[in-house]
Amino acid sequence: METLWVDLPHHRYPIHIGAGLLDQGNLLLPHLPQKKVAIVTNETVAPFYLDRLSKALADQGIAAISLIIPDGEAFKNGETLNRIYDGLLSRRCERGTTVIALGGGVVGDMAGFAAATYQRGVPFMQIPTTLLAQVDSSVGGKTGINHPLGKNMIGAFHQPNLVLADTDTLHTLPRREFLAGLSEVIKYSLIRDRDFFDWLESHMDQLLARDPAALTLAIRKSCATKAAIVMEDERETGVRALLNLGHTFGHAIETAVGYGEWRHGEAVAAGMVLAARLSERLGHLPAEQARSIVSLLRSAELPVAAPRLGAERYLELMGLDKKVRAGKLRFVLLRSIGAAFITDAVPTDTLRELLAEPDRDA
Repeated sequence: METLWVDLPHHRYPIHIGAGLLDQGNLLLPHLPQKKVAIVTNETVAPFYLDRLSKALADQGIAAISLIIPDGEAFKNGETLNRIYDGLLSRRCERGTTVIALGGGVVGDMAGFAAATYQRGVPFMQIPTTLLAQVDSSVGGKTGINHPLGKNMIGAFHQPNLVLADTDTLHTLPRREFLAGLSEVIKYSLIRDRDFFDWLESHMDQLLARDPAALTLAIRKSCATKAAIVMEDERETGVRALLNLGHTFGHAIETAVGYGEWRHGEAVAAGMVLAARLSERLGHLPAEQARSIVSLLRSAELPVAAPRLGAERYLELMGLDKKVRAGKLRFVLLRSIGAAFITDAVPTDTLRELLAEPDRDA
């Protein structure tokens, strides 16, 4: 097991990464204010891991109730959130009852938002079972639900007391979901770590084969980068926006085509290509580096061509992005691989040209 720590001004919590951690209830015990938890999971994950986690907790004298929600981005909404509230209320969960998210990013976001708002805030833990959740959404305290007009527009910051990333759970992950997680891994290399990008280029075959050592390294490197950025800027008032590389375009794709039609990581991959091409057009990113980014995403079997929505539709949806300030779109762009920056100095004509043919160079 490897352990990283997220140190915030008023909160500190560990990220444990390793194989077989789901059976180690003793790792959770020190972070529980009372020996009662509510496990939120979904219909797909529950048959694999709910009984294992419940037994591990019971072995430590911890009582667990389970709340099972539908699987998929299409259910990340207020209706499903109310189902979680119904379960917490009907089972008489108190302020000291810890909500545990067992699943991928949708489960983590929804369980976290429920924990942030139930009785004005109860303790929360993340046990991510997808690669995307293990490297990204489980760390940093962002929680929320989707709205028909925009993704993740309703939510709260609510930090977990613990993140437990059991790499064994990745072996039951469907291939498409696994590949979607690689998109976020690649994102971290583009933001701050050129050496990690080079490592990914030479180790993609091992990652695709789900080699345990390669996976552990990729998860640790990604979590370390995210933890460092979150510690600099917990509530995304500055540098944390770098974590949204590819997301301004990606969220527009998800909203336009329907939540769940494109996986989040797939939309981010296409969005990162658009961000790289925009960076190149504006004279920031060398052309050969833009090509290297597309090549790495292709080697990870991720989509590099964004759907043709039309420039006006893209601009309409991107106008709902949470990085918009005083009506101006702000973009995460690249000066080089490993050096991202935030800017609102993007000429509208250049953006329209890019979005008119988003797949031209893919």
